[in-house]
Amino acid sequence: MKKKLHSYLILLLIASIIIALDQWTKALVRENLAMGEIWIPWAWLSPYARVVHWYNTGVAFGMFQDHGMIFKVLNSIIAVLILIFFPRLSEGDWFLKIALSMQFGGAVGNLIDRFTLGHVTDFISIGNFAVFNIADASVTIGVGIMILGLWYQEKHDKAQQALAENKHAGDQSG
Repeated sequence: MKKKLHSYLILLLIASIIIALDQWTKALVRENLAMGEIWIPWAWLSPYARVVHWYNTGVAFGMFQDHGMIFKVLNSIIAVLILIFFPRLSEGDWFLKIALSMQFGGAVGNLIDRFTLGHVTDFISIGNFAVFNIADASVTIGVGIMILGLWYQEKHDKAQQALAENKHAGDQSG
C-alpha cells in the first residue's frame, strides 16, 4: 500500500499545483472582470496577449460549445483512467508521469468549473487564438510532453536494439 501511495506522489504534487493555480486565476478573473471585459496591463501588449473574462461550455479552446454534460462525463472518465493507469507506469517513465499528471490536473481543474458553475472560465487571450485557461494549457502541454516522451523512448529503444545487434554480430564473428 505504501508503494502505491508513493507512486501517486508526483501525480498529486503536479496536479495539485495546476489545480490550485487554475482555480486561483479563474477566481481572480471572475472577481475582477465583468463577463467579456478585457484587461491589458500594457498597451503595447494589446495585439499579442490580454486577459478577457469568458466562459466555455465546450472543450478546450472553445470547440464543441453547449455539450457540457458530455464533457463532464468524458473528463471524469479520463481522470479515473489516469488514476487507475498511473501506478502501473515504470519508475523511470518520467515523461509519461509528468504528462499524465499535467493532463489530470487540467481535467480536474476544468471539472471543478463544470460541476460548480456549469461552464469553464477562460481568460487567456493570445493573438487571434481562442480564449483558454491554465487547465487547458496544462492538458495541451501534457500531450506535447507525452508525444516528446514517446519519440524519445522510441529513439532510445532503437539505439538499444542497434547496440544489441552489433554486440550479437560481434559475438558471431569472434
